[in-house]
Amino acid sequence: MIVKDIRFGDQARQALIEGINKIANAVKTTLGARGNTVLIESEQHVGGITVTKDGVTVANSINLMDPTENLAVRMMKEASAKTATEAGDGTTTAIVLAQALIHAWESRVKEGMNQTEIIRGIQKAGDDIVELLNKASKKVSGSNLNDVATVSANNDIELGEIIAEAYEKVGVSGVVTVENSDGKLTSCSVTEGVRVSRGYDSRYYITDKRQGVCELNNPYVMVLDQEVDNMLSIEHALADILNRGRAVLIIGHLKPEVINALNLNRTRNHLKVCSIQPPQFGWKSKELMEDLALVTGATYFSESTGDNLQLVREDDLGQCEKVVVSAEDTVIIRSDDRQLVIDEHLKQLWVEHDGEKDKERQAFLKERIAILSGRIGIIHVGAGSDIELKEKRDRVDDAVCATRAALEDGILPGGGVALRDIAQVIGGREVETMEERVAGAILETVLTAPYHQILTNAGMEDTSTDHKKGHGIDVKVGKKGGMIKMGIIDPTKVTKSAVTNAISVATTILSTNAIITNVRQQ
Repeated sequence: MIVKDIRFGDQARQALIEGINKIANAVKTTLGARGNTVLIESEQHVGGITVTKDGVTVANSINLMDPTENLAVRMMKEASAKTATEAGDGTTTAIVLAQALIHAWESRVKEGMNQTEIIRGIQKAGDDIVELLNKASKKVSGSNLNDVATVSANNDIELGEIIAEAYEKVGVSGVVTVENSDGKLTSCSVTEGVRVSRGYDSRYYITDKRQGVCELNNPYVMVLDQEVDNMLSIEHALADILNRGRAVLIIGHLKPEVINALNLNRTRNHLKVCSIQPPQFGWKSKELMEDLALVTGATYFSESTGDNLQLVREDDLGQCEKVVVSAEDTVIIRSDDRQLVIDEHLKQLWVEHDGEKDKERQAFLKERIAILSGRIGIIHVGAGSDIELKEKRDRVDDAVCATRAALEDGILPGGGVALRDIAQVIGGREVETMEERVAGAILETVLTAPYHQILTNAGMEDTSTDHKKGHGIDVKVGKKGGMIKMGIIDPTKVTKSAVTNAISVATTILSTNAIITNVRQQ
């Protein structure tokens, strides 16, 4: 039996707030173009040490002795990780906003106020902030793409240009991935690949916890639409491959018992395996699965044709160069030797498309053609040492995701200016209740926190209360002007995600009245 410790009321909340302050004070010093690096000692990093400006890396390195404080740290880690997963960047901003919200609450919420209604007012205002950010968002065009990539890479101009070049080559609908280079140079290349709108069946497949993805190099690929209800059905085809240390991607319907068995073997025996569900449904799924089999060189085992899984052998599995599987989709980087077969298949699909009269069928044929014609950009990150490579890889990962977010959802003035501008709108709104007025006043203060923290990290301050919309300070050179014009830009998706997740974690802490933790042995 595990003995529990229970804390109530202010004592419980203050311990949570103390934990928030510790993680936030460590993370927020990295914010902005002139933010500081953090030196971390950790057995999880190369050589037991890393130097980074990445908010998620700093947050994930922190574990506190006090169990209640550590609960707050874990909540902040989850909020920052969710922000990183949703938008690829903005984790430090989310933590800064969450801490600022808690501090503003302590200074403005007095005894006797209806705290539940104030929290609801904050959550409601959060939706309004997201809507205002959507309205202020601008589409990415021209040099803006380079600016987004550069800012997201901590103002590394060279990395920004390489990332922008990769997206220019693959287009808006293309995919860019990141891998380590064999040398010191960082470069980009483009290869042919396929993107499938299906994510992993289980989070236990994840190989890169920071990015929340499963990466498999040179994997075999099994393609089947029959339900696998027993590991014995496919074990004969996989056992020898997995024992040789090769990776396998399974595209098919696996029952929970089979997924659990793969999870167990992956954990205990370090098997390199991942499974995803077939894309689409019905006849569309069948045709897409046939395409995937063709791309990888696999034999498509289908229930509709009476195929027997017991007949599957290693020769029936396809292969590809690399697979990257996230919670939402799967990217398959195909082998060059499949190109001629794919080109011939594309010609046939175009012929079928041009002769098709049914609009739905014609649209689906075009979707298949687009999937098979996909291009994958690869950023090869190089560095002079393992420590430098770890720090650089973190920045490139964030910048790639943030650039994609900008292409998907548009951009905003950077440097905390977009939220600072909205703060004035939120604070000046007409509201119906005193609780909503308090909520608005709290958020008016909170939304300016990233802007002032960036200035603080640069050794500057701005005491002005009258700001021109979209204008701020380029902290690298101390110049004032329009942020977008100066190339200081934030992806809209990143900013929205940071606000949403900060409000979620802060209001959860503020509404907590009892905390139960395991008693630690001294």
